[in-house]
Formats: sequence, C-alpha cells, structure tokens
Amino acid sequence: MSELRRDIVSGRWVIIAPDRTMRPREWDTEPDAAEPEFGACPFCPGNEKMTPHEILAVRPAASAPDTAGWQVRVVPNRYPALRVEGEPGRRAVGMFDMMNGVGAHEVVIETPEHRRMPHEYTAGTWGQIVRVYRSRIQDLKRDVRLVSVTVFKNHGRQAGATLSHPHSQIVATPVVSLVVRQEMTQMRKYVAFRERCMLCDAAVQEIDAGDRLVWMNRAFVILAPFASRVPFELLIIPLRHSPDVESLTDEETDLLGEALAAGFRRLFAALGNTPFNLVIHSAAGVGAHPADNSAHLRYHWHIEILPWVAGAGGFEWGTGFHINTVTPEEAAAYLRQAKEAPQR
Repeated sequence: MSELRRDIVSGRWVIIAPDRTMRPREWDTEPDAAEPEFGACPFCPGNEKMTPHEILAVRPAASAPDTAGWQVRVVPNRYPALRVEGEPGRRAVGMFDMMNGVGAHEVVIETPEHRRMPHEYTAGTWGQIVRVYRSRIQDLKRDVRLVSVTVFKNHGRQAGATLSHPHSQIVATPVVSLVVRQEMTQMRKYVAFRERCMLCDAAVQEIDAGDRLVWMNRAFVILAPFASRVPFELLIIPLRHSPDVESLTDEETDLLGEALAAGFRRLFAALGNTPFNLVIHSAAGVGAHPADNSAHLRYHWHIEILPWVAGAGGFEWGTGFHINTVTPEEAAAYLRQAKEAPQR
C-alpha cells in the first residue's frame, strides 16, 4: 500500500508508491549519452586559454596560472547566471519585487581527465575537491553583498550538464533561496520546541534503527531519507553539528571525501552511469534573517544526491508532491549490499 511521508527538514510531503513499478534489483537504467565532441573541450589540460582566467587552482607550486599541470581548477562561468559587478539595487516594480543580477557563478573543474566518472574518484580526490569548495565559499562570503552560497553538481545531460568533462558549480546570491530559507525556519522551530538540533537527532535515530542507513564513518553518515523524493536518493549528514560547510576541518574534508567516494561507488554499482544532481545545503550568512541572526547557528548543513531514475510529470509539477516508487528502506538495503565499483 502507498504511504504519505513528510520530510522533517523541508516540510514537504512525498508519496511512497512501490506498487507502481519494479523493485530496485530489477532497475535497468540507461547509461547517459556521451556529449558529442564539437572541437576541443575547454576544460581539458592544454585548453586553459579557452576559459576565463582561473580564480583558484590546485597545481604544483612552480606552474603558472592558466597553464596545464593542475589537479583541480576554478574559473568564472563563461555564461554566468549572476555577475559580480554592481550593486543589488533591490526595488519595487508596482506590486512586484526585483533587483539587479548581482552575485557570483563559478565552475570547479574537478579533474584533468575528461572521461573520469565520479564513482572512479578516490577518497583523496573528493577530499581535494571539498577543500576547493570550502576555500571558494569562505572567499565569496567575505563579499557583504552576498548572503548565500550553493554548491551543486549536474552529472549527465538529463540532470542539466552541458559539458561532459567532470565539473561542479558554485553560485553566490544576494538573497536566500526558498529551499534554504524553509529549512532554516523548520530547524529553528525544532530547536525552539526540542532544544536540540533536528539533523543531530535524525542522525542518531537513523544510525540506531539501521534500516535506512547506507554507510558511515566517524564524521559522516549516508542515509536513504525517510521521505525520499526519488529512488535511491541519498542524504549525507555531518555528525558534528555545524551550520555551514566552510567550517569543515582538514580532517573532516578527508572524511567527507571518503563518504562521497563510498556513496558514488554504491550508486554506480546499483544504477550504472545514471545522471544525478548533487547539492550542498549550507546556512545563509548572518544578516540573512534580520529577525533572528542566530538562525544560521541552529541550521545543520547537509548534502543531497538525487539520481535521475524517474522524471516529474503533471501531478508533481501541479501539486509539489513527489511520487517515489522505491521505498527508502529497500533502496538502503540494496545499496548496503551493492558491490562497490573500482576507483582510480
């Protein structure tokens, strides 16, 4: 029988309807089509002049910027959604609100290897990428115009990637996204009622129960969320309470790299090269909530990974409900038993 489940962080309701489709062991996902190669890839080594000047790079000390030899490279997006120049200039247009498109939009080129897949990254590679995220977020939040920074990765054309070379993106905005604002509100209410953090409680409960636990180490736990929106959705929760990803210690970046490597190896073993979206949810800066500037301290940052094994239709768009045809408990059990794909 179908179930309605409510997500504690966002407040959204999800329909878990396993009778509508096959069980996870029978999932047969189509590999994402490779991007046609129309000329040289701008993200490949040797083509650094095809991108804007790099902002940050992990490279040997003797190598010059915008040259080959790097391991991770950050550049401004050539087609940015928001630009760093100017002031927000928030204003009314009759009954409507608008502001200038001020912000930042950066691309993190994760590896020099054009065909390297996320499940092939070592824990060390992921840890290095997380360090780059941390550095860029810290720098962007020094800009008083920007109150929120989102890190995300689109893998596969269906998930929104326009280039197949492995990369992720960072967008900083002068306003807080609706998702993060709702999460901050929900977590603030939970603390006011329970006098404890919502995700700290959730991590302890899910580890104890075990039926939605996928993997854990001493700093992070990977779960199939109780109200998963899509089959095989993963939630990564840091076990140390912290509002934002930029407060990670060096040891924690290594352990998060280990968690990301473990999660993606299991997803690949279960689903193959399925498109996915990864999003890091981190607290907005102080001042984003004038009525309660301690709200960001009550927030608990986390990571969502959403495979594209089921698309949205009219019901989903029209109601905001998601219909998930695989129970989180079944997905977690399958992923726990999945033989991990090799890394390199």
